[in-house]
Order: sequence, then C-alpha cells, then structure tokens
Amino acid sequence: MDPLMLVAEWWWIAPVAAGGVTAGVIGVRHRSRSSGRRLAVDAARHDLKIAQTAIVEKKAAVKVARADVAQVSAERAARRATPEQVASAKRMLRDAERDVKAAAADIRARQARLQAARAAIPAASAPRPLDRLRSEHDAIVVQWMQYETDPSRQIAYPAMTDVKQPTTAAYLRAAGRATDLRREAGDRPTPAEFAAYRDGVAQLARAFEIAEHAARVAAGERPAAPAWHDAAQDAISRSAEAIDRAAEAAATAFTAWTARGRKPPRPPRDDT
Repeated sequence: MDPLMLVAEWWWIAPVAAGGVTAGVIGVRHRSRSSGRRLAVDAARHDLKIAQTAIVEKKAAVKVARADVAQVSAERAARRATPEQVASAKRMLRDAERDVKAAAADIRARQARLQAARAAIPAASAPRPLDRLRSEHDAIVVQWMQYETDPSRQIAYPAMTDVKQPTTAAYLRAAGRATDLRREAGDRPTPAEFAAYRDGVAQLARAFEIAEHAARVAAGERPAAPAWHDAAQDAISRSAEAIDRAAEAAATAFTAWTARGRKPPRPPRDDT
C-alpha cells in the first residue's frame, strides 16, 4: 500500500491516542482528588496562594509608606510638618518593611509545606489526609480525657481541669474551635475547609502542651527543659569553647611573633 494512503487512512490514531492519555491522566487526578488523597496538597496550595496575595498587598503598603515619608520630609523642610510627624512616618515605613519580610518568610514556609504534602500523598490503601487529621484530633482529646476521668490525675494535677486557669481555659477554647471546624469540614471538605481544620488541630495540640506543662509546674514538678533550650545551651557552650581556643591560639601566635622580633642577647665581652 502507498505510504501516503496509509497515513491518510490512519491519521486519526495519534490524536485519539494522545487524547486518551490526557484523559487518563485527568481521570487519575480526578479520582485522586475525589478520594481525598490530594486534599493536603490542595490545602497547601490554597495556603500558598493566600500568602502570595498577601505579600503583594504588603509590598504596595511599603510603597505608600515610602511616599508618605518623602512627603512629610519635604513638608518638614518647608516647616509645615513637625519632627514627630516625620518620625511617625518613618516608623510606619519600618513596620511595613518588616511585614514584607515576614510575608516572604511565610511564603517560604508554605512552599515547604506544599512540597512535603506532595511527597506524602498516600497510597491507594493508606489512610487519607482527612482520616489522619481526625485521628490526630482524637488522640489529643483522649489525652485530655485522661485528666478528666482518672481520679489519681485529678488529684495530682488539679490545674489541668480548673477552668479558672488561663492555660486550661485556652485549651478548652481551642478544643471547641477544633470541634466546630471538624463539623464544618464534614466528610468532603474543600481545600480551604481542610486547611482551617488542620490549623485548628495544630493550635489544639499547642494549647494542650502548654496547659499540661503549666499543670505539672503548678503541681511542683520540674519538667524537662524543652529541646530548644538544650540546643541553645549547647550552642552557648560550644561558642565559649571556640572563643577560648581562639584566644589561646592568638596568645600563642603573639608570643611567637614577639619572640621572632627580638634579637638574642649578646654574650658578655671578655676583656682579660
């Protein structure tokens, strides 16, 4: 058969095959999204978009603050503004610039979270992100209930269940908010709903840790120092040792240098 006729007869195979591959990829991604496997990824991407929008607004605020400083400085030169007004405009500019730096750091953190979420997409048989988040939430509640239901813990740590304690009250508020966010998320949350619930559970975990620490301190215990405290002490010790070594090396070098600069003593003359 003529090759040209063969191409003319089967020209439709390549587009259809390509379309089939594309449809297959889209179908797999759709099933992944509908099953909730990519929910953490979608939530992290949602957070990143919010942060990127926020930094644009903060950069615009910096431009406005710089213009205000220039205007007030010019008015001050013309004696139509006070030094206090100039100082106030400069403080607002510094605050706006700090906000931009903080927003840039927030974007980097959210980008890292997005990469981590992509790397942690569960397999088809593994628990979904929503299931894992609910399990984490339940585990915190179980820890709290041990203080509520165990008489020995109630006696040992009364502050843990005393709503008059600020840390305990903060935990209860965080618990109520996490429960509300879980109810709002339901079984098929949007990325924004999942992100809100995820942050609520993270705040609950921190509130529980703070309340438990305060209750143990109030009971007379001395909890182990946090990991960051140990790291700081280690860094300080290493810095002190490095300074001592540097000082010792400098002293040795200085001694050697001064010794090289001196002439050896001349022997006494023998006049006899």
